[in-house]
Amino acid sequence: MELIHRGKVRDVYQDGADELVLVASDRVSVYDVVLPTPIPGKGEMLTRLSAWWFDELADQVANHVISTDDVPAELKGRAMRVRKLPIVQVECIARGHITGSGWDAYQRTGAINDVRLPEGLVEAQRLDEAIFTPTTKTPPEEGHDEPMTYQQVVDLVGAELAAQLRDTTLALFEHGRRVAEDRGVILADTKFEFGVGPDGELVLADEALTCDSSRYWALEDYKLGGGVPKSYDKQVVRDYAASTGWDKKPPGPELPDEVVTETRIRYLSLYERITGDPAARAEIERLAQERTQAS
Repeated sequence: MELIHRGKVRDVYQDGADELVLVASDRVSVYDVVLPTPIPGKGEMLTRLSAWWFDELADQVANHVISTDDVPAELKGRAMRVRKLPIVQVECIARGHITGSGWDAYQRTGAINDVRLPEGLVEAQRLDEAIFTPTTKTPPEEGHDEPMTYQQVVDLVGAELAAQLRDTTLALFEHGRRVAEDRGVILADTKFEFGVGPDGELVLADEALTCDSSRYWALEDYKLGGGVPKSYDKQVVRDYAASTGWDKKPPGPELPDEVVTETRIRYLSLYERITGDPAARAEIERLAQERTQAS
């Protein structure tokens, strides 16, 4: 295999003319900077959760997965073999709650991208209908992803493909939100990437509804007007990094053991809630016990 790309989290290998092997590492990044401290087991959790969702969404849209087993033995558990496809140069974001950068934009302008929202919304409020708020796909070395209006997506990829991206993104989000809520989890927002198959069909690519591409909250923690609930993602890492006074430029700060453990527990907790895997529950209990003993 030939290493053709090393991203903030994933390494991409080409294996033959038409196949790639995507490897999820234990690296963690915040503010587009990879921190020096890894999160053990993170790559495996991302791969397993993404594979579960690819299977769950297979009736909704084709995806690029070939196998999670047909990979080199040393990468098994955190790698998947996929079809190599031309990737649409749009990050397709669906928002069902107003939070994060969407909340910041709403406070400034009353809108997110070109989608105007009602006055008087509060942070973390569920929107009456999920909205499509795409961004550019900008390589990290060239800058940050920038918000796109729907018309800009049309100008970039054409009206037909733009409509497919919007409608498919929102349909997948709604399906994922229903599944998550059945398991006691709120899917607040997510990001999808798509490729185009040889026959022109839209194909779900990269990852699907993982903790890195999505914002999840525990349903029991959510209360309208009660602020942003505890999230099942790397927010604890962002919060710690920001608390150090770091200027958000490389190199990033080292993470203390308690932040690493808490992040591992949050990733595992989401995986266990969504999939029901009893092994994840056992690992959560082990980590919690270790944390108690350390304190």
